[in-house]
Amino acid sequence: MSSKFDQPLPRENTGAVKYDARQAVFGRNDVIPLWVADMDFAAPQPVVDALTARARHPAYGYTLYPDSVYEAMIGWYAARHGWRIERESILLVPGVVPSLHAAAMAFSAPGDGIIIQPPVYPPFFNAIRKTGRQVIENPLVEDRGGYRMDLEHLDACAAREDARILQLCSPHNPVGRVWNREELVAVLDIARRHALMVVSDEIHCDLVFPDKQPHQMLGRLVSDQDALVTTVAPSKTFNLPGLGLSALVVPNPEHRRALKTVFDSMHMLQCNPFSMTGFEAGYRHGGPWLDELLAYLQHNRDFVVQTVNSDLPGIRAFEPEGCYLVWLDCRGLGMSDRELKAFFVHQAGVGMNPGISFGQQGSGFMRLNLACPRAILETALEQIRQALGRR
Repeated sequence: MSSKFDQPLPRENTGAVKYDARQAVFGRNDVIPLWVADMDFAAPQPVVDALTARARHPAYGYTLYPDSVYEAMIGWYAARHGWRIERESILLVPGVVPSLHAAAMAFSAPGDGIIIQPPVYPPFFNAIRKTGRQVIENPLVEDRGGYRMDLEHLDACAAREDARILQLCSPHNPVGRVWNREELVAVLDIARRHALMVVSDEIHCDLVFPDKQPHQMLGRLVSDQDALVTTVAPSKTFNLPGLGLSALVVPNPEHRRALKTVFDSMHMLQCNPFSMTGFEAGYRHGGPWLDELLAYLQHNRDFVVQTVNSDLPGIRAFEPEGCYLVWLDCRGLGMSDRELKAFFVHQAGVGMNPGISFGQQGSGFMRLNLACPRAILETALEQIRQALGRR
């Protein structure tokens, strides 16, 4: 299948973390970079055109968020997810990770506990520890070739006197689960009974494979009085993470005020004219591009999972339902986490994220980013196969 996503996109010497930080991260600058979660694909052409047009205007001063930005976002979530968002519930903010920190500061005090479900995106840990809060771990359970929540243990965690917040990753990074309605209703029931604020990171909500169950926006299942903050952004959807603009959907006015107070205290509500332009163009015009992307990513996923599970002894690939990341179980290789990273980097020439960075539950795993041209994946997996053969 020929696709525009097969076209190479040179990114070296553009300041791209994924490429230009390889020497610092892996100790060599020639590994195939299948790590940090951005895509090796050009952004949708309407986004490029909008940014180009904005750049042609030679004034880049302080900027407001026009009504059209909110309208584009509201229209996207109504059309793609059946989620009706009220304009007043939206806070535009500089990114999802800053929002995790802001939520910790807004809804808990130093020393309070915040629940996470590892293995999970490393900034979840940082947002808790760097704000002086305590990590409460509710680990996911490996089950029948995938993962599930331990809801009984989650209930026990939420019952702790110091528990204030649950940071939910939905879809889950790195294991690729798309939580179903039954699971999310159970989470909300626990949160309500224990007066727990839920901060739901749904940045990957648009990246669900066409052959899997659709993503359930948690915001569709709650009332205005529920304690919920949903984080969303076009950054993963349209490959715009460097533009640094996301949105919080916060139905409760008191909760919105608490978050706004935190952001105001750091003077972090300024608008970048290019972030705003890319945000609106993606949500307004990016749908057809996304549909093509998802079909391509599904072919990549099938290729990676089949190849790993049939040709790479000692490694097992979990088939993700969402995100463009594959969770690789490398425990069969019998290596320590340090040895695993060294093997893939120095023997196979492939740079991936070590599973241990997602929590102790990730020990023995690696995370592979499949959002790149198929030929790159073919080369990377062949290099791993050859390296395994030399052991």
